[in-house]
Amino acid sequence: MSDLETQRTIVLTGATRGLGRAMADGFIERGHVVAGCGRSSDAIDDLTQTYAVPHHWSVVDVTDDNAVAAWAGRVIEAVGVPDLLINNAAVINANAPLWEVSAEDFDRLTAVNINGVANVIRAFVPNMIEVGRGVIVNFSSGWGRSTSPQVAPYCASKWAIEGLTRALAQELPDGLAAIALNPGVIHTDMLASCFGSAASSYPTPPQWAERAVPALLKMNSGQTGHSLEIG
Repeated sequence: MSDLETQRTIVLTGATRGLGRAMADGFIERGHVVAGCGRSSDAIDDLTQTYAVPHHWSVVDVTDDNAVAAWAGRVIEAVGVPDLLINNAAVINANAPLWEVSAEDFDRLTAVNINGVANVIRAFVPNMIEVGRGVIVNFSSGWGRSTSPQVAPYCASKWAIEGLTRALAQELPDGLAAIALNPGVIHTDMLASCFGSAASSYPTPPQWAERAVPALLKMNSGQTGHSLEIG
């Protein structure tokens, strides 16, 4: 942590793999406290063994509103109200025309990518309002500002995140911010499912985090309602 930084409390969904794990590593390396969740108990066990208290790790399904509310209670008791709340957890559909995506698969995607974000906001933001500070970063995508064939459900969910975030920003009191963030194109499992072997030409999550973590820590209330990206 640099002399210009104060220790932050960061809450992060989807912390067990890809961008989430890279962010967790990066924030902790810079001296910040991270409370993260994911669906894999093995991956959460690994995080718990790697980063002990004061960090806090939980198995949580963000689509379960009651589970998210209970998790928020545990997190706030353990590490306090977040200074930075990052909604990173997301899934993508298998490449297919929209009419070939089953209702079950469509509902599963929107449950994570839209409902999960709303559940996390519902659980944490009232406490952030109470203390009068905090930045909420909802991960969007280039496909939340443009479109591509074969991934219409994912595009729809990320366009929804853009609108949800702008509306949330209009509702928050002074001192808080809601920001939609396009992380850019990164070599994750999600990208590989779309791009195949071509995904390997893009930066890895740890490479991306070298730029993203400092950028996230600089986000502030003056940027509320903005749609930003990691350049």
